[in-house]
Amino acid sequence: MNDLRIRAATPDDLDAVLAFWQRAAEGASISDDRDGVARLLARDPESLLLAERDGILAGTVIAGFDGWRCHLYRLAVHPGQRRRGVATALLKAAEERFVALGGRRGDAMVLKENALAHHAWSAAGYAPEPQWSRWVKPLGF
Repeated sequence: MNDLRIRAATPDDLDAVLAFWQRAAEGASISDDRDGVARLLARDPESLLLAERDGILAGTVIAGFDGWRCHLYRLAVHPGQRRRGVATALLKAAEERFVALGGRRGDAMVLKENALAHHAWSAAGYAPEPQWSRWVKPLGF
């Protein structure tokens, strides 16, 4: 895992990240477009974390903090890089970011039918909370 580098995305990474999500992420998001990701980086430039191995994008996670809660989105690992510590390293970097910002609890949006993701989140110490149900509404569309 020593050859893995974690860094914050820059606007120059937008096209590569969007193409990566098409290959590596399960399910499309309504905000998976250049404008949506650019807004994310403009509002919180350190929120989109990238994992690179040998200069090639191996994984992503969005680690957003709104001042109250820590939110994790778009944890995605390239199929050829899975089970090599990429997700673990990304989540560790996200959690370190949250602690530095004063965050106390992280939550993740995970598709119910994505069993592979459930394994990764569980291995990282996250657990579903059966008493909560997430309700989502696209805004402005």
